[in-house]
Amino acid sequence: MINVLDNDLLEDYLHFLKIERGLSLNTLKSYRQDLKRFANYLNLNNLNQLNKINDDTILKYVKNMSEAGMARNSTIRMISTLRKFSKYLLQFKYINDDFMSKVDTPKRAQHLPAVLTTEEVDKLLAMPNTDNKYGIRDRAIFEVMYATGLRVSELVHLKLDDLHLSVGLIQTLGKGNKERIIPIGDVASKWINIYLNHSRSILLKKRRSPFLFLNAHGSGLSRQSIWQKIKKYVSLAGIEKNVTPHTLRHSFATHILENGADLRIVQDLLGHSDISTTQIYTHISNHRLAEVYDKYHPEI
Repeated sequence: MINVLDNDLLEDYLHFLKIERGLSLNTLKSYRQDLKRFANYLNLNNLNQLNKINDDTILKYVKNMSEAGMARNSTIRMISTLRKFSKYLLQFKYINDDFMSKVDTPKRAQHLPAVLTTEEVDKLLAMPNTDNKYGIRDRAIFEVMYATGLRVSELVHLKLDDLHLSVGLIQTLGKGNKERIIPIGDVASKWINIYLNHSRSILLKKRRSPFLFLNAHGSGLSRQSIWQKIKKYVSLAGIEKNVTPHTLRHSFATHILENGADLRIVQDLLGHSDISTTQIYTHISNHRLAEVYDKYHPEI
């Protein structure tokens, strides 16, 4: 009998997801964590054989996770992980019945992401001290993030060869290894050129690196370092919102929608495979419109 805790089975499945589905390392890490947690639960309840798992097992597991304080959206992700895993097991004849076929996915809780106003964006962009190499680099980073809506993972992997500034474009490899071409405005292009001419060669220290943005050692930046820089400059700017690298992406999408961009164009710019993901930004825009109305419309 096949054991759910069989590490070879788990690694075979993750390898399948990487090769056949083209999932990113971060997504694979989440899958591994979800499946390990599920396997541990089954082991504790003496249900570690695949043929013992059924829809009742899953429902009890979901209840157990809920009682343990798992967030609703984490539960949704976990159910999605198990649904895909069950289909894989069925496809390769590890099981005879899909144990997720009768399990419904709870509705995702809707939380509107934080968005900066254009005034707050201007404050943030003005914070780096552009009299030194690090400030020039940081200004260029923020300008690129706000001008393109790049994910932070896409930003840190941006290479010199991805720049086509003479025609106002950059290319990036997004989720699922999907390449997309993104317009970049004159201001962001200007700051990239300033960074290339005045900072990058100094940071490089006679080394070689394909990456556009470098740290003090001449290597590519990490996602965590971008997060730390944003927190630093947000504090200096006196912005009290919870701002993360993704906030600039949210702000980019919201602002271009508010200025008349078509939703399908925004979907392409952000690299969303499903337009329903992009539609969250229409809710943000409507929410902001209501706030402005309430603030400035006189009560009669």
